Amino acid sequence: MEAIRKQASKLREQVARQQQAVMRQFGGGGYGGTDTVITDEEELHRHQKLEKLYISTRSSKHFQRDIVRGVEGYIVTGSKQVEIGTKLCEDSRKYGSENTCTSGDTLTKASLSFANARAQMEKERGNLLKSLGTQVAEPLRAMVMGAPLEDARHLAQRYDRMRQETEAQTIEVSKRQAKVRENPGNLELVMKLESAEAKLQDLKANMTTLGKEAASAMAAVEDQQQNQTLQRLITLVEAERSYHQRILEIIERLEGEMRYEQQRIEAPQTPQVENITSSHPPSYEEADNEVNASQMHNGTSDAMGYFLGEVMFSYQPDSDFELSLSVGDYVVIREVTSSGWAEGECKGKAGWFPYDYIERRDRVLATQVIEVF
Repeated sequence: MEAIRKQASKLREQVARQQQAVMRQFGGGGYGGTDTVITDEEELHRHQKLEKLYISTRSSKHFQRDIVRGVEGYIVTGSKQVEIGTKLCEDSRKYGSENTCTSGDTLTKASLSFANARAQMEKERGNLLKSLGTQVAEPLRAMVMGAPLEDARHLAQRYDRMRQETEAQTIEVSKRQAKVRENPGNLELVMKLESAEAKLQDLKANMTTLGKEAASAMAAVEDQQQNQTLQRLITLVEAERSYHQRILEIIERLEGEMRYEQQRIEAPQTPQVENITSSHPPSYEEADNEVNASQMHNGTSDAMGYFLGEVMFSYQPDSDFELSLSVGDYVVIREVTSSGWAEGECKGKAGWFPYDYIERRDRVLATQVIEVF
């Protein structure tokens, strides 16, 4: 159909050029002068512009329709994903709430965290789908089916029909001019020629007016299509970018929570300190006696002196005299008793702690030493 339309348009343009050549050849009279030729060239230019505008607006309309169909398909698929994700969320929350495991609650906590995060993600997905429907699909659908485009296309089609009538009337006038030249004294032929020329002038005037209106309307629609379609695409991209950013934040937070639970499972058990014979650290008097006894052994001193130790296992104190330790901390160890307790300082606090909870470190970074104090 498009090929036929283009071929018809080319034939009309050829006929118009032939008519112009005939009018230049015969000249004179009330038709075919210089003004008429200029007007025909202007009309030809306007006709070509309308052809391009018609093709452009039609192509944009099809593109808008493709976007609407794609977004609607995405919404349908996304809604199904929300449904599946919500069911998974409910199953995870159900497992976490029942807490049937007898060996610990690590998976229970992880499943509840997963359920909460999944609920947030599905909520974000639902908001995205709603946004795409109201801010992208609906405005573009309104433009595809809107009155401005249809009105402009109707104007262009009316102009095209009137242009064909004008071309046919131009041929009719050319024929009657030829008959008048062949029969110069025939008044009836002259009157018919004048009537045909008057009709042609009316058609040309109406065609020019309608052509300007159609070109203006089509140009306005093209500009609206270009701007609004671009804006809808930007809205789509911004909505998806915001959605993925929020989803990433939720996933990263969830991963951190689940990694923490995983580390709790994989972390080695707290060692049983066999050397600790008492349930509490020694008093400072007892510690001094032990250290003095060690120093007098065989008349030499066996004291270790100050050294650094890295905490390998966390320790929670049972009294104000004990030191709280976290894995990775560094402690300045001042003395170690035979009962397995050590006294030292970590992060500005001093106290007792099990010596087997740390490992001696002879080489550490300066920043790590600073952290001790």
